[in-house]
Amino acid sequence: MKRATRKPRVVPREPSPEEIERRDPAFSALPGQHDQAIGGERRRGRGAVTNPAARYEPIQREDVDDGWGTIDELPPFKTEVSIEKARRIITRNNSPDISFDRSVNPYRGCEHGCVYCFARPTHAYMGLSPGLDFESKLFAKPEAAALLKRELAAAGYQPQTLAIGTNTDPYQPIERQYGIMRNILEVLAETNHPVGIVTKSALVTRDIDILAPMAAKGLAKVAISVTTLDPKLARSMEPRAATPSKRLETIERLTAAGIPVTVLVAPIIPAINEAEIETILERTHAAGAREAGYVLLRLPLEIKDIVSDWLITNHPGKARHVLSLIRSTRNGKDYDARWGDRMVGSGPYAWMIGRRFEMAAAKIGFNKQRRKLRTDLFTPPKPATEQLSLF
Repeated sequence: MKRATRKPRVVPREPSPEEIERRDPAFSALPGQHDQAIGGERRRGRGAVTNPAARYEPIQREDVDDGWGTIDELPPFKTEVSIEKARRIITRNNSPDISFDRSVNPYRGCEHGCVYCFARPTHAYMGLSPGLDFESKLFAKPEAAALLKRELAAAGYQPQTLAIGTNTDPYQPIERQYGIMRNILEVLAETNHPVGIVTKSALVTRDIDILAPMAAKGLAKVAISVTTLDPKLARSMEPRAATPSKRLETIERLTAAGIPVTVLVAPIIPAINEAEIETILERTHAAGAREAGYVLLRLPLEIKDIVSDWLITNHPGKARHVLSLIRSTRNGKDYDARWGDRMVGSGPYAWMIGRRFEMAAAKIGFNKQRRKLRTDLFTPPKPATEQLSLF
């Protein structure tokens, strides 16, 4: 006969207030890794607050304090640049909801550190984190101009506007050292090839001497991203990009040189910079911009956690509300990648943002005329192996 045994009664532990908050549906949809936030001087001047492992990596690593305070002794994240040997430089796409079919990216990763950057997940292809690695471990393509010249010289090449800055900013700080973007522009100017640039850097004004003559021929235009006019918000959200006032000055300098400028209010983050839509349009129009567009915040792949962690760190009182509004514009999901909806969202809240933007832009005087760049002036470069003419 077996004796009855008593199992010890397990008394459930009372959850902490932080755990209760994290169980809230707004956070369960965007879980984040806030408990792994990297603080202090280690991430000073950076946008992301975490450095999660890349999604393709078989091992997940995390810093754990062993009781000796060694985490505090870890070095800060410093910018490191590696040279990438690319085989081709023009990237093609057939996305039906964007206005270009080809682009060039002189760099991988971006030191601007914009927490919302939709290019962050691409760092996972390099085995690196889309978090702090994305803004500190960069890749430069110094042979980009030579590769571009070779591809433009290919038989049968048909010119269309070449977009630069659609992934990472071509005028991020390391461009001062490498000058890859300027070399690319020299090739495009030489061949009369149309180019559209997207940047939030004042460094673009360095190349006015190239861009202005191209613009006079109808071959160049620049889009300046203005996310906020609040310098404090800009410092935490896009820490190494040009200040809002510097971007307004950049628009003035470009337009004064005859270079058409589009302003991108992007991304619009519900309850964070949404209230600035009209003010941004007013200030940028006064600075000289005449076309305008917007993009609603996108949270594909790891970005949902990175933005969630940033919100919890920088806007803890708003985090739950912001994440709830974001889901309301994405059919209740973190992100909706459907063509046509991914840039502007769907649902009543997204519709309201869109109508606010359109009404303000029309009232202020934007988008009365859309500038289309010319392709008929293109002159293919001579292949490097072509024999020189004797006359």
